[in-house]
Amino acid sequence: MHTPASRLSRLHARFFSTGRCRGYLTALAFLAVTFGVIPARPDGTAEPRGLAPIRAYISSGWDTLTRSMNECGTVVDTKLAATSVMYLPADFREPASLTALQKQCKFEVKHLPAVIHHPGEVDANALNPPGLLYLENKYVVPGGRFNEMYGWDSYFIIRGLVRDGRIDLARGMVENFFFEIEHYGNVLNANRSYYLSRSQPPFLTSMILSVYDSQKDAGHEDKNSLARAYAFAVRDHDMWTQEPHLAGSTGLSRYFDRGDGPSPESVKDETGHYRDVAAFFLRHPELDDHDLVRKDAGKTDPQTFGAQYSVRVCDSGRDASPKIAQAGERADCETAEEIALSADFYKGDRSMRESGYDISFRFGPYGAGTQNYAPVCLNSLLYKTEKDLQRMSEALGHNDEASRWAHLAEERKANINKYLWNEKAGMFFDYNFVKQQQSTYAYVTVFYPLWAGLATPAQAKAVMKNLSIFEQPGGLVMSPYETGGQWDFPYAWAPNQLLSDEGMRRYGFNADADRVAYKFLSTVAENFRRDGTIREKYNAVTRSSETAVTAGYHVNIVGFGWTNGAFLNLLHDLPKPMAERLAREQDTTPPPVAAKAAPSPVN
Repeated sequence: MHTPASRLSRLHARFFSTGRCRGYLTALAFLAVTFGVIPARPDGTAEPRGLAPIRAYISSGWDTLTRSMNECGTVVDTKLAATSVMYLPADFREPASLTALQKQCKFEVKHLPAVIHHPGEVDANALNPPGLLYLENKYVVPGGRFNEMYGWDSYFIIRGLVRDGRIDLARGMVENFFFEIEHYGNVLNANRSYYLSRSQPPFLTSMILSVYDSQKDAGHEDKNSLARAYAFAVRDHDMWTQEPHLAGSTGLSRYFDRGDGPSPESVKDETGHYRDVAAFFLRHPELDDHDLVRKDAGKTDPQTFGAQYSVRVCDSGRDASPKIAQAGERADCETAEEIALSADFYKGDRSMRESGYDISFRFGPYGAGTQNYAPVCLNSLLYKTEKDLQRMSEALGHNDEASRWAHLAEERKANINKYLWNEKAGMFFDYNFVKQQQSTYAYVTVFYPLWAGLATPAQAKAVMKNLSIFEQPGGLVMSPYETGGQWDFPYAWAPNQLLSDEGMRRYGFNADADRVAYKFLSTVAENFRRDGTIREKYNAVTRSSETAVTAGYHVNIVGFGWTNGAFLNLLHDLPKPMAERLAREQDTTPPPVAAKAAPSPVN
């Protein structure tokens, strides 16, 4: 972790070869629909019938994935043996609908212990048991196992809802984020009590303008709503540009979780994850940058959190197999020491989850150094936020404010170029402001500056020369490093496919955008023909939904909100001949047998 850039590059080559259940939603839940009118393309022609099944799946999926605080299926967590809890803001009157709902299903309503004015004012760890945080409007969740509305997932879901004409649902989700800012302090990772300590990548202005522009195009421009949205967007921006989210003296921002200790969702869903992390650092002490705490057996260190692990010395030989060792205590073993993960490691782990990219080795092994980096993705998003706020100010006639936002955006762009741009490599890299070193970890977020419009034409051209680092048969992989994490090689994720595609098109690289988009679209469609589902992520090398994640969360969830939204928008931007070819493939080409993904354990 926090290793010098050149050394980390060598470690990549040495250790990594390139190369979110309440059950899955079943295919029947989505396919039991009546195929309706196929939406028209921009030129007025109907889309080919070959895409009708997947379009129908997505259309019905919006309803299947919709949750409401007025429904037992949302407020009662059947995965828990204890009574489910719904938390309300401290100063918020219990809605009559919740009072009535408690007569239908078993759950408890509690108020938060204090009014929240700013993030971090309530200790999320003290809320026991954890539970959902109340939201006023319906929302779409990522996949079938979720009942909470996620932060950055919702941008791509809203893009899909807008493309499918579901404006009321999209607008309600944006309003939910305003509710979060007003009552919970900021846009949350998701509306669960243990997420009160962190946010997620700032797409709020992009969500606001997606809905606003669609209404404006339909002749329903609402300046009053825009003015209200603007005020909340300013508050969201301010959260990212104040401590503790400042990246040192760089003028840039960082991801940072205000909580301490193990991430509750990891303890719940990622069995054995932290043990695996501790074992990794034992095997690779040269990568341990104060992430592992060694202690005398039986003694407690108040500076550590989470579980403690025993390091045992055993006699070798035929009897010393892993299976025997796991069966219980052995007479021929002695405990040599006890170890635990440090408070700093857990801060990095939590901050990585605010980034949305959990788990990747981009910010060091298992993301343990996340809080020490000014990331390309976050600062590109904040640049776009500032440009969006400039545009909103201009639309509202606030010219002085518009000038201020323009100035802030230019300042951020200058700092991005100073710290994150590498002229020699022709790429944007994250910057470790603690060590004052630029990372060398190639990551697909290199396309964020193109999507945000901050790259110069020359920078965009240089980035495109590195496209081959990421391009695979099934689209763009997250990185060329096979770490076992789901946000590294060989996985392709819909959000980054859409952002990268739109970034390429913004700078005129349409042929490349068409080709890469087609690879991902055809991968999604091919797997849909095989099993009737759309998934959270795909293996870009094997073009399959078969995954073999070994670091952190292992499941490939069915749904899936942001994949649905990205599919619709990528398809919309595809030239008509390529869309017709994709449709013909659905009718004439049998899906190949899925290739099994081999596990890639982190050694």
